[in-house]
Amino acid sequence: MNSRQSAMLALAFGAFAIGFAPVFAAFALKPEYGGFGPASIGFYRILFALPLMWLVLWITPSKLDSLSKSQKRPIGLLALSGVFFAIDLVSWHWSIKYTSIANATLLANFAPLWVTLWARHLFGEKIHTRFFIALGIAIIGATILMRTSFQLKPEQLLGDLLSLLTAISYGSYMLTVKKLRETCPPQQIMAWSGLFAVPIMFFAAMISGESMISPQLNGWAILIGLALISHFAGQSLIAYAFGHLPASLTSLNLLLQPVFAAALGWLLLSQAMVGKQMIGAIIILSALTIANRSVKSK
Repeated sequence: MNSRQSAMLALAFGAFAIGFAPVFAAFALKPEYGGFGPASIGFYRILFALPLMWLVLWITPSKLDSLSKSQKRPIGLLALSGVFFAIDLVSWHWSIKYTSIANATLLANFAPLWVTLWARHLFGEKIHTRFFIALGIAIIGATILMRTSFQLKPEQLLGDLLSLLTAISYGSYMLTVKKLRETCPPQQIMAWSGLFAVPIMFFAAMISGESMISPQLNGWAILIGLALISHFAGQSLIAYAFGHLPASLTSLNLLLQPVFAAALGWLLLSQAMVGKQMIGAIIILSALTIANRSVKSK
């Protein structure tokens, strides 16, 4: 298996792991699972994953010893990645509170469009017409996938806007990670970005007046699952993929996330996938096949 194939496999598993995030968050918001606030959920998501990330960084041999100190640890970019990811988590978890999971998931997954628009300027990626066609088809598929639950209502406007902010901030995070992967291994990016994101998440939780403690053990188990599966495993695999794939292609393939999220919602939240959702999922998978073949053919 070559590096591109291993990166594609890591990306698929990463998208699957992140697909658990809306399910975990939906459970954690419920009173019977602790009733944690949106910012608190994001804070614990990073906090509980952080020790494991630093452990992995500590035990992993560095390949950067021959580089200069500034190349080893680009603190500015590492901090920026943490800030973007903190904004992404705060806005996304708040969007779940003020709009439906379908709206939050669909609108947040406009991030590939943001990444594609900037990838040409930042990394000189040649984005061909066939790729833009695949991107458009994938977004149409995501819309169909979520259409049965997606609704635009005035009372959900704040949540929908927060979902779009999530797309921009997460897209900016992915672009920053892509730049960092030129000199940094994924474990270094995850450890340092998490370190910068945690205090921002804690501050957001405190100023929102959310409860940070719950006596219910099942709620803490949900948060640990969110941290280990969606953040530690999912984001680490995606950071690895960014080192071997174009930013535009990597971000587009993350549209596997709403497919996985819908399937998990069906299995774990009894949110059945009807015919239109199945069609939407098939359209997304077809669009990703077109995009990946387009890049492979070059």
